[in-house]
Amino acid sequence: MEVVPAWAPAVGFTLLPHAGGLFGSKITKKEIPVWYESLQKPSWCPPNWVFAPVWGTLYTSMGYGSYLVWKELGGFNENGVVPLGLYAGQLALNWAWTPIFFGAHKIGWGLVTLMLTTGMATATTASWYNIKKTAAYLMVPYLAWLTMATALNYRVWKDNGNKK
Repeated sequence: MEVVPAWAPAVGFTLLPHAGGLFGSKITKKEIPVWYESLQKPSWCPPNWVFAPVWGTLYTSMGYGSYLVWKELGGFNENGVVPLGLYAGQLALNWAWTPIFFGAHKIGWGLVTLMLTTGMATATTASWYNIKKTAAYLMVPYLAWLTMATALNYRVWKDNGNKK
């Protein structure tokens, strides 16, 4: 008798990134109407309604990619330490950005966190490429969005200083 259905790991890995997103959304919802709206933003800043569906899609994509890598490696084992460890590290950094930027209003530290996230996500993608190319390709939209988000965070930091 099978204890865990065959589909459960795919669902679990795919949904895991959303946990931090849901936590972060509670912080963001409180801060957008007053603090975030008071910040000067560049003309190319996406409208607020774009962020939730984009992040939902990116979290699903990277989560499924992590499942593909885990499955290809045969589960959690010594071969997965680097590729899945890098993934966990970048995900933790990703989740940390919202409390830093929106919660603590630390725009500069948010930028540092995003740069570290982008570096770790790039390393994750590179490590996944030789394991499961599809998983690496699933990270590409995330890398593109992180690039835009980093540029946006930089612009907000530059234009607003360390505004509280």
